Amino acid sequence: MATYKEIFGTNIEVLASDPANPINGQVWYNSTDNVVKGFFVTTAGSWATGGDLNTARAHLAGMGESNTAALAVGGNGSPQGLTESYNGSAWTEVNDLNTGRTFLPGDGTQTSGIIAGGFQPGPAPNQVAFVETWNGTSWTEVGDLNNARNSAGVAAADSTAALAFGGNPSSPPTTSGFTESWNGSSWTEVNDLNTVGNALTGLGINTAALAIGGSDGRAPGLTESWNGTSWTEVNDLNTGRQSMAAAGIQTAGLVAGGYSTITEARTEEWNGTSWTEVADLSTARYALAGDGTTTSALAFGGQTTVSLAATEEWNSPSSATVTFTDS
Repeated sequence: MATYKEIFGTNIEVLASDPANPINGQVWYNSTDNVVKGFFVTTAGSWATGGDLNTARAHLAGMGESNTAALAVGGNGSPQGLTESYNGSAWTEVNDLNTGRTFLPGDGTQTSGIIAGGFQPGPAPNQVAFVETWNGTSWTEVGDLNNARNSAGVAAADSTAALAFGGNPSSPPTTSGFTESWNGSSWTEVNDLNTVGNALTGLGINTAALAIGGSDGRAPGLTESWNGTSWTEVNDLNTGRQSMAAAGIQTAGLVAGGYSTITEARTEEWNGTSWTEVADLSTARYALAGDGTTTSALAFGGQTTVSLAATEEWNSPSSATVTFTDS
């Protein structure tokens, strides 16, 4: 039988503490703990605890390119224009939206993003058409949506091109399939979703997007794909729900949390064709926000019976140190 040294070219090391940067497959004896340990990398992703938001809130928007660069915008916290920036470990308050609101959709990067529509408490109509863009420092009011609404989906690579779809408009019908495209200066109405609804989740860019889940006339597992011209129904979520966090692009996406008949912790990953259930969030919640990619994402805020500040970081592939036992 081959020995460990013959296979890997080295003996099992004896170390007083675990190595700082182990390699995949490395095994060592920890002389302080008196145990044999090993390190492995798996292709399965996992969630880890990140730094809490400064202000707990739900029904907020998220944007960013990874789990080390994100914005949390608006929501039901105070003030409702609150914007926070994440650096991979902590959130910092930055400049507020010009018009505070909740149930607001948005997307983009930490330095170039867009917020479109939302809901303002007060005299009806509460749905707004206001649009603001972020330049990495401050928000600027730009051209309004043609159709005021909240709880829509938005897909955008940055502040210069975006897609807004679905949502709850300010006048009948109570839900919509409205789709509008942003060219950096104005919105143009384009082909509607096949199925109306609100509280749906969007990801991607203005020429290649997904509209996922939802409620109020929309099957909660429904997924539609946008090719720059029209929407096509594709494979449903395994667990239909609304008000999820999302990350990724049209061919590689991630959704987490949400509400079905219960508050969900489920995470599903999209490979361009179908959804696969992967590791759950540590904290089940809905009305949360997300950003990033299928290998580096964030989920933050949301609510159960109360608004939450919790942030979770998604990494795929993930790694772990394990202790070997007799069993």
